Amino acid sequence: MTLRPVARREVLSDQVITRLRQQITSGVWRVGTRIPTEPELVEQLGVARNTVREAVRALAHTGLLEIRQGSGTFVRATSELAGMMRSRFADAATDDVAEVRGALEARAARLAAARRTPEDLERLDALLARRERAWASGERDAFVDADTAFHLAVVAASHNTVLVQLYADLGEVIRESLRGHFGGELLAEQYMDHGRLVEAVRRGDVSAAGREAGSYTAGGSCSP
Repeated sequence: MTLRPVARREVLSDQVITRLRQQITSGVWRVGTRIPTEPELVEQLGVARNTVREAVRALAHTGLLEIRQGSGTFVRATSELAGMMRSRFADAATDDVAEVRGALEARAARLAAARRTPEDLERLDALLARRERAWASGERDAFVDADTAFHLAVVAASHNTVLVQLYADLGEVIRESLRGHFGGELLAEQYMDHGRLVEAVRRGDVSAAGREAGSYTAGGSCSP
């Protein structure tokens, strides 16, 4: 997506920072992807190279971007808080992450069962199918991404904005924990069916939804 040039009266580093942050938080530039090069940003925004460089460094300092010498600049997190969480919990034990994740997801699932909309259910069905396809592909990273997206949709169906944002900010911590759990390949014994969770949410069974969501990370394991 090409960025609109910044108006001359707005050619300030904080204006450029705002524009770049919007590309990240809106999902136009997704986590893990490389952003346009410095010359490309200069051309798109119509600002000086030093202004772009200063803005990129500022966002790298907050944890949104990661500058890799020789490779480019990559999106590291969707918000400043997500970036700080990723740095803060980079060395956290997998079991500790799983316990926090389980607590959040169990509560979110209970709320989702009580508040889900037809649109929520449609999205959960689509993401559950995507998760199944990703597992069948045998590609670990594709499955981790699909599983994370599915669980985020369950949390979103809670319609609790604070819970949704908190879970999203923990997203990269959870994703890294799952990658470590699976190692380099997917094993049959690691698979867990999430269809029962979707059905519990669909029929509005609050207790069953919470029980299903909590069972995926019970005992501190990081089962998906």
